[in-house]
Amino acid sequence: MRQSLIRYFIGKLMQIEAGLLLLPLLVSFLYGESLKQKFAYGSVVISLYLVGFLLCFKKPAHFKLTAREGIFTVALAWIFLSLFGALPLVLSGEIPNPFDAFFEISSGFTTTGSSILSDLSVLEKSSLFWRSFTHLIGGMGILVFTLAILPNAGSDTVQLMRAEVPGPVFGKIVSKLTQTARILYAIYISMTAVMIFILCLTGVPLFDSLLLSFGTAGTGGFGINNAGFAIYSNPQLVEWIIGVGMMLFGVNFNIYYFILIGSGFEALKDEEFKTYLGIILAATIGIFLNILPHYQNIWDGLRIAFFNVSSILTTTGYATADFNDWNIISHLILISLMFIGGSAGSTAGGLKVSRVLIYIKMALSELRRVGQPRRVVTPLFNKKIIEKERQINLAHYLLVYILVFGLILFSVSFESKDLTTAFTAVAATFNNIGPGLGAVGPTSNFSAYSDWNTLVLTFSMLAGRLEIYPMLILFAPSTLKTFSKLRFWLR
Repeated sequence: MRQSLIRYFIGKLMQIEAGLLLLPLLVSFLYGESLKQKFAYGSVVISLYLVGFLLCFKKPAHFKLTAREGIFTVALAWIFLSLFGALPLVLSGEIPNPFDAFFEISSGFTTTGSSILSDLSVLEKSSLFWRSFTHLIGGMGILVFTLAILPNAGSDTVQLMRAEVPGPVFGKIVSKLTQTARILYAIYISMTAVMIFILCLTGVPLFDSLLLSFGTAGTGGFGINNAGFAIYSNPQLVEWIIGVGMMLFGVNFNIYYFILIGSGFEALKDEEFKTYLGIILAATIGIFLNILPHYQNIWDGLRIAFFNVSSILTTTGYATADFNDWNIISHLILISLMFIGGSAGSTAGGLKVSRVLIYIKMALSELRRVGQPRRVVTPLFNKKIIEKERQINLAHYLLVYILVFGLILFSVSFESKDLTTAFTAVAATFNNIGPGLGAVGPTSNFSAYSDWNTLVLTFSMLAGRLEIYPMLILFAPSTLKTFSKLRFWLR
């Protein structure tokens, strides 16, 4: 493993984050915030740039990354960017506890949306902007963003994208990797811009439109005020717009590309896409029928059911109702959606619809084989055979997913009030959703946990966003021993 190459990429990312932090610094000046607030962001910008400059001062001879190097780089990048991104909140005194600040910004970058804040009024406009802006950057991927803007990023950096893009399958939509990243980000930013424009047309202030669109596009869902959508002149319309937006951003972005080049009819035949829409329809109807007695107006019940199904399935985490007031059937539907998640290649978290669909096909094939031992049964996905090696890899991933989930749950259970709170706290962070049920429901937060479990749940968010393996490999004893050596950073 070439340490100089990893160090160089981390240094470049530090400089990029310094540039990104200039935006909340600008917001601080625009809104005339205190000198302390400007210093909090300005000092981190300067520190990041200097650290990045030192790390990438010496360019490596070759830029071709191996799979192992790509995994290490991605895992390190997400941790460092979250750590440095949390510093302004600590320095400004808005979130003085560094563990809580690390949790908050990790929640932003991983597009989880879980928070330790019970009162958003403690945050200045600049910090509100930074929290939501991390959703936009983390949604498509920090490394994908880097590949999209760096002029010298070649196809050799495919391992970075492979380690970061969520879902069981990674593929390039065009031959060049940098072109793929730029196409994806062009679609992503264009859709976000359209949403900002539509929200502004409904009377939502520009600042709020930006933040709500960042949270929707990145399927993150950070709240931006204590009153929710109720402060707007037409909250029901805003709810429908964001509900549809969340659903659209939970679709594989490759489908949008194929629609743009005129192959939309074939793209819409995709099994995952059809299953995704089917899940939204079925879950919306199921919850609508269960919560209808709580609402006098049928359209209110339908709107609330659709919005919250779209929010939980896409792991956005916006909420317009307190799930704790719903019945157990609705709770079971929501918990199921937490684990399914959105489409592969989208900004959503969870296991992903395609992966769940393949698991079901594998199980059904095995059942047929048990009934007829001599029969050769091969599961298909999008009319293509699911290779045995791929089935084994997916089975291994599910096993690791369950084991890591169980270990995190064990730790969190010591401080949770009940099993529902503990289980959904882990489900909400591990699947990058945001709110859970019980004491971590949509009207509550994660502030009750100790520094240790705040750190555990932060790991849960990062592991869930990077699909577990990069974080596990990074924290392996042999890896920690290598990274702890000073020569790793100076070489």
